[in-house]
Amino acid sequence: MYKAFFGLSDNPFSIAPNPHYLFLSDRHREALAHLTYGLGDTGGFVLLTGEVGTGKTTVSRCLLNQLPENTDTAFILNPSLTELELLATLCDELSIEYEKEPTLKQLTDLLSKYLLANHEKGRNTVLIIDEAQHLRAEVLEQLRLLTNLETDTKKLLQVILIGQPELQQLLKRQELRQLAQRITARYHLLPLTPEEVGLYVHHRLQVAGRHEPLFNTGAIKALHRYSGGIPRLINLLCERALMASYAKSKVPVDKKMVISASAEVLGEEIKQTNYLLPAGIAAAVGLSCVLGYLLLTKQQSAVATPSAQVSPVVKPEVSAEPVKASRENKLDASQRVLNDAIANSRNIDTAYASILGLWGKVPYLGLSACQSAEQQGLSCFQQQGNWNSLTRLNFPAVVYLVDGQDEAFYGTVVSRSGDQLLLQLNEQQLWVDREWFNRHFSGTFELLWQAPDELPHEIGKGSNPAQIQWLENSLAKIDNTAPRLVSRFDTQLEEQLKRFQRKHGLRADAIAGSQTLVQLNLYLSAQGPRLMQAKGHY
Repeated sequence: MYKAFFGLSDNPFSIAPNPHYLFLSDRHREALAHLTYGLGDTGGFVLLTGEVGTGKTTVSRCLLNQLPENTDTAFILNPSLTELELLATLCDELSIEYEKEPTLKQLTDLLSKYLLANHEKGRNTVLIIDEAQHLRAEVLEQLRLLTNLETDTKKLLQVILIGQPELQQLLKRQELRQLAQRITARYHLLPLTPEEVGLYVHHRLQVAGRHEPLFNTGAIKALHRYSGGIPRLINLLCERALMASYAKSKVPVDKKMVISASAEVLGEEIKQTNYLLPAGIAAAVGLSCVLGYLLLTKQQSAVATPSAQVSPVVKPEVSAEPVKASRENKLDASQRVLNDAIANSRNIDTAYASILGLWGKVPYLGLSACQSAEQQGLSCFQQQGNWNSLTRLNFPAVVYLVDGQDEAFYGTVVSRSGDQLLLQLNEQQLWVDREWFNRHFSGTFELLWQAPDELPHEIGKGSNPAQIQWLENSLAKIDNTAPRLVSRFDTQLEEQLKRFQRKHGLRADAIAGSQTLVQLNLYLSAQGPRLMQAKGHY
């Protein structure tokens, strides 16, 4: 409603990345110039760092728009992967087929063959890794080895690493010195200056249809002070200040309104640390979940199927033509709801906020979703899989989805009922069936869980009897069989462990390493929300 009050045609301060609101400050332009130079003919690695919300994504998208048409790009949005998983993900992104349970050498050979063929066709290949501060040192070294493939004049694979300032420290490690020497361009993106904050706010208002100033000088100074020049925080503060201005029917927005907005958005304690996202936002997300669930429980016809069909209630006394028209109207309405929900779910942070809310937690400003979870006693677990992989684990999960145009969007799987999942897209909840989900699911999902206090590094033939017995008990419980009393890692336990590993896409080496132990403990955990209250056997 306040849009009409201010003469706006759109919400100018949404935190969703909208290219129509693109604002490039002098620093953004300088960063873009550095990265463009770094991706020249001889470039290998390009580095872009900056605090959360400074506009790294904005710069990277501008860079992508400037790449030649003969460029193939691969995106890795969550790099908490092993070397094998990284190469498999890169193959997936480049549509390279590989055998089940491939080795590092097999994937490396396939990628090398692809890069050479691409070069012969006159095409470039660029890999973009976001949140790269989470990359392990051994994974970065694997990337360096992959970029060894080159001609006399250029690298066949160019890599853009985007991350928070911690990435710079990671690359200073002794074992990564060879990679650091291959970085042809690096840029650290700083927050906006006070003058740029004013230009930024005015630019977004103009795009939304408001050409007259709406924030006075005092308000702009307060915005810079409380946001620290971080565009994402500026958007949050401006949105809240506009709501206060509308409630008071008072323009322009002044310093007091911004200070009040800061207290609401950042909170009293956060005003100094700039870390915790408002509990009110988390509460609002939780409330929307509850209201959406109650509404959908009462209106089962609101289930979204692959064609977004809604089954209308047909009354006997109504003639055939009106019934047909009513059905078509409901189909159109359901499709619009689904399309709007997808369009508003392009920002993965919203999905992470939802899953944190299901655990009774909140995001922290300045930290990634997984870092926020760790600060509150939880761990992240990402997996490649399908419907069965997701439902077997029985945890709520952030799912990576694609629409009909292969554009990414993100949702949170909240609950399950038979062959239907309750999917939250931004603030909208819809029941989707297996067919719809499989058609849109990219294969990547991430969940939260509460890891045990002590998790062994690995369990194998050389482990102590207590650990071997624990492994036997755990596998038996998952298989719903009686555990045996074992004193050594025998052949039967080895085969049982291999079956479990194969079933979950793990390397079947009969060693319960970190990934296998996480999978086991996910089944054994009794903490946190579940998709179904009574967990079925896998």
